[in-house]
Amino acid sequence: MSKKRVGLKFIKMLVVKLALSLFLLSIAWVLLYRWVAPPATLHMLKRRAEAGAAAKENPHIRYAFVPLEEMSDQLPLAVVASEDQRFPVHNGFDVDAILDAVKRNRKGGNIRGGSTISQQVAKNVFLWHGRSYFRKGVEAYFTMLVEVLWGKERILEVYLNIAEMGDGIFGVEAACQSYFKKPAKDVNRQQAALLAAVLPNPIKYSAARPSAYVLNRRRRIANAMRNLGGTTYIQEIIPAKDEK
Repeated sequence: MSKKRVGLKFIKMLVVKLALSLFLLSIAWVLLYRWVAPPATLHMLKRRAEAGAAAKENPHIRYAFVPLEEMSDQLPLAVVASEDQRFPVHNGFDVDAILDAVKRNRKGGNIRGGSTISQQVAKNVFLWHGRSYFRKGVEAYFTMLVEVLWGKERILEVYLNIAEMGDGIFGVEAACQSYFKKPAKDVNRQQAALLAAVLPNPIKYSAARPSAYVLNRRRRIANAMRNLGGTTYIQEIIPAKDEK
């Protein structure tokens, strides 16, 4: 066998081993977060670095992970009603929402996404923010992993804990303590809808000083929560608290 063939065979073996190692590592990483709260995300670290570079008085990130049973059921309902109403039934991807976003974006104006809650968790927990096709491909891979290895309940729990809901404020517990001076388990429908209303851009929109646009979004989200049937809509995802 020629040296050239030996070299090509060696390279192929290295590529296969690297691919297998990355695959096994990704499985282990996702499984770890199935039971362990993410200590931080790349986005949190980026926001802290940005705050430090801007010499803000308080560059620290406010983040406190709490389980679903320590949240008001209005909170998961609010984000599902606002962000992804087909969350209980899709497999991680909402094809109709993606196609609708593509059509809207072709018309120009503000770029809109069709990402599900599962895709947002995959992006925010395991990846960096960006718009490249490569990153979207990796996002799709991690989306499938969390759907298979976590399930809907854990996906929703992690999303509610790592979503940015204000400048450096991550998760519903930190947001509820900051804006309402109460724990996440005590918020009502209107307060939950207000937090969901700022999710598209938590830096531009504020739950502490809601603009007319945010208040209008809150009203529409609260109506959607009611139209979905209230908290019964998510009971298949979230077992009753007394059953946990």
